Formats: sequence, C-alpha cells, structure tokens
Amino acid sequence: MDSPVTRGVPCSVDVALFTVRDEALQVLLVRRPAEDGEPFPERWSLPGGNIDVDRDADLEACASRKLLEETGVVAPHLEQVASVGNALRDPRGWSATHLYLALMASDYLELRSGGNAADLHWMSVQGEAPREALAFDHDLLLEMALNRLRAKVEYTSLPVFLMPVDFTLSQLQRTYEIVLGRELEKKAFRTRILAADLLDVVARKKTGPNRPAQYYRLKRRRESHIFARPFGSAPPAG
Repeated sequence: MDSPVTRGVPCSVDVALFTVRDEALQVLLVRRPAEDGEPFPERWSLPGGNIDVDRDADLEACASRKLLEETGVVAPHLEQVASVGNALRDPRGWSATHLYLALMASDYLELRSGGNAADLHWMSVQGEAPREALAFDHDLLLEMALNRLRAKVEYTSLPVFLMPVDFTLSQLQRTYEIVLGRELEKKAFRTRILAADLLDVVARKKTGPNRPAQYYRLKRRRESHIFARPFGSAPPAG
C-alpha cells in the first residue's frame, strides 16, 4: 500500500494580504481562471499556489513568490498562521495548505495580476459587512488570518507595517482602531508607543487647520514590538 507521502498529497501556500484603504481593513483577492477542469472557475480566492521544491527554499519563500507572481506585491511583513489539510477543502481530493498573513501600506501597492490570477480585487473585512463566498475553504482561512491579526494587534506593534514610511501618532492610532474595531485611549496609546522606542522623529511636521503634528518613522522595518498588556479602549462618550 502506498504511504500518504508516496501518494503525493498536493501541498500549497495561501496568503491573506491586508491593508487599510478608505478607512477600512481590506484583504486582497485574486480571481481564479475559467479554464476547463479548473475548480471554482472565476471565483475569488486568496493569493497562493503549490510549493515548488526546486524553487522554494522554505514555506515563507513560497508565500513570497506566489504573492509576487500573482499580485506584484512584496510585503514588508509575512508570518505563518496555520496549516490546514483534509479531503474536503478541494473537490479534486485530499490537500494541505499553509496559511500566511501579510501586511502592507496601501501607499506602496502597485498591483498587477499574473500567474494563474485572472484579476485582482480588494474586499473590505471591516465590521459585519457581508463578504463574498470564496473558493475552496478560503472563507475559513481568511477568518483564521483575521483572528490572528486582531489578537496580535492587541499587544504588539504590527500596525506599523500598515503605515507609510512617515506617519503621525494620530495616524498610527487610527490604524490600530480600524483593525481592532474600537477606539483607543489617546494619551495612554501615545505614552506606550513612544516608551517602546520604536520610532525615530522625522524633521518635518504635518500642517493643517489644527496644531502641527510631528512625523515619525519606524526604526526597524522588520521587527514587531510586544507590549506587556493590551491597549485600553477610550472611555465612553459623556
């Protein structure tokens, strides 16, 4: 009898790439091709594809390659979330995938579809808005990635990877609030961010109708800081 290894179970990587656009957390989807024999033709899915043992040094290398091939994106933050495998997720039979979470500022997104991606599409995952049914089990994978992102944002500096190079503390706080879906206490947020020694002061300020706001820049673009406790919510109005 063939072992599971010799039977060649398909193994892939899927990537949930998040950004903040139009005051909402959004995820990037790719449209599957309409070719004969293709499962879920023309349905939206997360970017990803099969591992190439001749090209991919490891799982993260595969995730980076597929994201670049299908969307043209190189994300500054990429981390593995989970591995999922069963006989139900793909109508062609038993398969396994490794789910990755990616973050990127919308300012730097220059998308281009490629590989087997027929088109690209941003979908809002903010609040309780209805979501499109995705191919395979990608609804479940997206939910897993969202849960991981929101859980880690409670106690880490992950939202800095959703920011442009230069940003104000108000802009950073607003990004935290969009991801978490709740308002944060302003003074405590600023105190904790500055005390973490994450940022360098930039020699310019944002001008406008209000008091000029100081710009900052992340010191280490690939590191995430872990805080000792979650961020506190803003007190109720009134």
